[in-house]
Amino acid sequence: MGKEKKISAVIFDCDGVMFDSKMANVNFYNHMLDHFGLPLMDEEEIAFVHMATGTESVKHIFRKTDFFEEAEKYRLQMKYSPFIKDMIIEPGLKKLLKYLRINYRLAIATNRSNTINEVLEKNELTEFFEIVVSSLDVKYPKPHPEALFKILNFFDLHKTEVAYIGDSRVDYETAEAANVPFIAFRDNTLKTPYKVENMEEVPAVLKDMVNRI
Repeated sequence: MGKEKKISAVIFDCDGVMFDSKMANVNFYNHMLDHFGLPLMDEEEIAFVHMATGTESVKHIFRKTDFFEEAEKYRLQMKYSPFIKDMIIEPGLKKLLKYLRINYRLAIATNRSNTINEVLEKNELTEFFEIVVSSLDVKYPKPHPEALFKILNFFDLHKTEVAYIGDSRVDYETAEAANVPFIAFRDNTLKTPYKVENMEEVPAVLKDMVNRI
């Protein structure tokens, strides 16, 4: 038998896990559409931008127009500060991070682009994470596993020594592609034995993962 691998690092997705950012995303992209005199997003588009990169989101919501290049330039120059107030930090997140950092290394893998650092700074979360990988830091964003591989290399850890917490099929597919243990946050449809409904449940699940792997 091989040596048992314990969980040494925890990787968080941002939107839908650390924050309820739906309203912030809706307001951000609807502002862009309104700027170009276009109708606001429908429900399908709202669901899409929740999981996609900024570039993918703009391409999708402007797909029926000739404005993509102009809209993408506008997105990159927009200040995200006015929309951060619409992001609701997950209850118990800071308490969990303070607890985890005693025994675990912490990271973020997100499809956010140039907004993630400001979001962390405004919410006083920067200090908790050794590495933050956004869509700008990789050639291929999630669900490609490049972001997780980048974090594994940074920590110099084996894939069985980290856990990735995500809330969407994109996150699940990212973890599957990297063969990294996955914790589903408030989504019982994702096929993983590790599921949590809130931040308070994370430590016990991490302990259980050590016992099973």
